[in-house]
Amino acid sequence: MTLVTVRYFAAAADAAGLEEERLELAASATVADLREVLLDRYGAPMERVLRSGSFLVGGRVERDPAAALSEQVDILPPFAGG
Repeated sequence: MTLVTVRYFAAAADAAGLEEERLELAASATVADLREVLLDRYGAPMERVLRSGSFLVGGRVERDPAAALSEQVDILPPFAGG
């Protein structure tokens, strides 16, 4: 098992009800595994964020669900701007 710090921003923080937490996950956990944990914990509000949001793993956007996690993962909602 390994501890992963998950940081939530904007709508992701609203969905989780917090800005940061530490989760104990399998050492082999992937982005897909973390996604499932977050959906189990936070349900539909988090699903809406993750549908179009981003996972930053080790400071880089990670789109591969099979990618390994780092010690810190940031959950970012989609950003609008202009």
